[in-house]
Amino acid sequence: MSKRTRLTYEQAQSVWAQWQKGACMADIVRALAVSRARVERELRRSGGMPPRSRTRSPRALSSLDREMISRGLSAGDTLRAIAKNLGRAPSTISREVERNGGAETYRASEADERAWLRARRPRACVLASNATLRRLVAQRLSRRWSPRQISRSLEREFPLDHNLRVSPETIYRTLYVQSRGALKKELVANLRRAQPMRRPASNRSQGRRGQIQGAISISERPAEAADRAVPGHWEGDLIAGSRNTYIGTLVERSSRYTLLMKLEGKDTDTVIAALKRKILKLPSELQRSVTWDRGHEMAGHVNFTIDTGVQIYFCDPQSPWQRGSNENTNGLLRQYFPKKTDLSVHSQNKLNAIARELNQRPRETLGWASPAEFLAKALR
Repeated sequence: MSKRTRLTYEQAQSVWAQWQKGACMADIVRALAVSRARVERELRRSGGMPPRSRTRSPRALSSLDREMISRGLSAGDTLRAIAKNLGRAPSTISREVERNGGAETYRASEADERAWLRARRPRACVLASNATLRRLVAQRLSRRWSPRQISRSLEREFPLDHNLRVSPETIYRTLYVQSRGALKKELVANLRRAQPMRRPASNRSQGRRGQIQGAISISERPAEAADRAVPGHWEGDLIAGSRNTYIGTLVERSSRYTLLMKLEGKDTDTVIAALKRKILKLPSELQRSVTWDRGHEMAGHVNFTIDTGVQIYFCDPQSPWQRGSNENTNGLLRQYFPKKTDLSVHSQNKLNAIARELNQRPRETLGWASPAEFLAKALR
């Protein structure tokens, strides 16, 4: 990775701070105003697990000490004089200067950076240094056991052998931080949620899609919405494109009638405002309910319901099939909006034209009527 694309130290710290608070990658990219590739590279470098913070030994030379050495050399002071001024042994100053090119080329900032890199003392993790433990863990992972199940089973099977102990977090860290070289990355696929990166355990709950305050479950949705008997109940979602671009989609459950919304971002204020505008333009008979997944773009759902009187219901976690009409329609829309393309280039007029074309297609599930025809007949 070249220096041109590497995040600065301050940017990297900001990335990890936001990631630990539960921010998604798109929010981090937007906050730092950098490319997604740079943020993703920083997170993937350690599997989404923040690197352990490092501290400088109080006995080591500090950046200020090195600055004083540089100034002393520039002033023509002897190494003994510089050592006395810093309260250090002359040999310490002599080795410092020799390691960094001598008195003529010594630079404090470069010397400090080299010292920081040289000071790394990576320790072998417990699974890398214990072949028996590594074999037992790998066998159980291959059988799709969770790290927690593995950890507890080892305690029960080997109560007297404290060398065969490993915490669930250590297993996760060894899987996701491949530089440890103990467990094969392919074993990640055996985890219950085989994600390419992992959030820190202490903050993982904040990053879950299910944590929406005041969410009303789909199980409480009216029966007329569930059996598609009455028009006006909608399913909503977002289509994602490249460069953090999105389009909002709404599909009416009884007719499969589709509406599209141009979005400037994925944050909840933007999505809720667009959804509100679209819903309020509909006839009152079509303003009954909206069903959405548990994406964070719906965090402001309470304000939407207050402003429109339309209740939002939420699918169960990891259950996109509960919005089947919307999922199917989003698949059809990929004919117009291929994956990994910039969706911001499409105007609202263009989206309206695409929705109109889709709504005029005959559908087998509607007896080969089009969504537009079916909805018009239902309203009559």
